[in-house]
Amino acid sequence: MSLIVHHLNNSRSQRILWLLEEIGAPYEVKYYDRDPVTNLAPPDLLAVHPLGKSPVIEDDGRVITESGAITEYLCERHGGGALVPEHGTDDHVRHLEWMHFAEGSAMTPILLRIYTARLGAAAAAIEPRIAQQLDSHFSYMESRVSDAGHFIGSDLSAADVMLSFPAEVAIMQGMAPRYPKLANFVNACHDRPAWRRARDKGGAYYGY
Repeated sequence: MSLIVHHLNNSRSQRILWLLEEIGAPYEVKYYDRDPVTNLAPPDLLAVHPLGKSPVIEDDGRVITESGAITEYLCERHGGGALVPEHGTDDHVRHLEWMHFAEGSAMTPILLRIYTARLGAAAAAIEPRIAQQLDSHFSYMESRVSDAGHFIGSDLSAADVMLSFPAEVAIMQGMAPRYPKLANFVNACHDRPAWRRARDKGGAYYGY
């Protein structure tokens, strides 16, 4: 099998497994476990890519990193353009915005919260700013979930797959009452047969 996903447990690479299940592309999974103390990826991943992070895919010898780039590549090369709005349309422009938002804007305050959580009282000065930024980004996402339960159009898109992780973070942090549309979005994602197949292949995923 030529397509390999280097999958780290409890990580954003879970989205890539889900995407592959949605588009029906065959793939192999190589598993890596986080250090139980530091929660960091194991050194083995450094042999795959110098940053030692996941997701990483290999396709016919080509190594590809970054969730957004991997998602776009897989949709185009293995999905026949599935889950991507037609080029030249307003929906495609919004698709591009959301694809970059998921790993750009949204992940910045999320990572800051994760990192500063280890500092305890030392993070008190910056915590209000982090909380404000999390609320700003999650509120923005909440306001853009359509009545159909998606960020673009009336059906699942690659942008939904990318946005599932920051939405899951919001719910895991106990914010479902504040962002009910995001909570419904996450539940709907998890109810999809392809998501469940990916979870079964990827292993335990943040308790889901």
